[in-house]
Amino acid sequence: MNRLPVAERREQLIQAALAVASRDGIDAATVRAVAAEAGVSLGVVHYCFQDKDELLRAVADAITAQNLAMTEAAIPPDADLATVLELAVEGLWRGIRDNRGSQLLSYELTTTSLRHSELNQVASDQYRGSRGAVELFLERIEHGAQVSWAVSRSSLARTVVATVDGFALAWLVDGDEEATVEGLRRFAQYLATQTVEFGAPVDAQPTIAPPASVQPVEGVVIPGVVEPVSAHA
Repeated sequence: MNRLPVAERREQLIQAALAVASRDGIDAATVRAVAAEAGVSLGVVHYCFQDKDELLRAVADAITAQNLAMTEAAIPPDADLATVLELAVEGLWRGIRDNRGSQLLSYELTTTSLRHSELNQVASDQYRGSRGAVELFLERIEHGAQVSWAVSRSSLARTVVATVDGFALAWLVDGDEEATVEGLRRFAQYLATQTVEFGAPVDAQPTIAPPASVQPVEGVVIPGVVEPVSAHA
């Protein structure tokens, strides 16, 4: 077995735990299973992590970091506000669909953390990170499209995260991709109505439809979702 610096070994074990838990569920991510996935001895895992709880906290932190990653949106240079928002939710959906195991794991980590005091920061950290990423996206939309949101970005970000979470969880249950995509597109259309003239005060009357004067949105990046995970031997 190659000797690695502790930081690299920890990262290897976190990725192994992500792979096991995404594939087989959080209960399957035992220290022994993670060691086998990574191709190391049990002693190596215990050297890097005090126990399974510490490892799971590291896994949750890794998922949060992945969710905060920004990915370039394939947005045409002349895209208007409505198009940008539709492309954004389509990008979110692709990330969810292509990483079903990771998406399910994020919910497992949330509910598990709510029942175990040693993990009680996991759920709040996950949601704080997700809302922060959405707020950044909404801010960039404002500057790129020269519009303002009719409500505070923090309030709108909470709505976005809750809505996307709801659609994702429903899809995990019923597998209805068509209904999920349609629902997310309608939500994007709703978001496009929640703008006012650039510089207008928060809580001003929103527009009923995207304003005709919206400028192209350039250089906008959208919050990524959980990226595919892989274990390093």
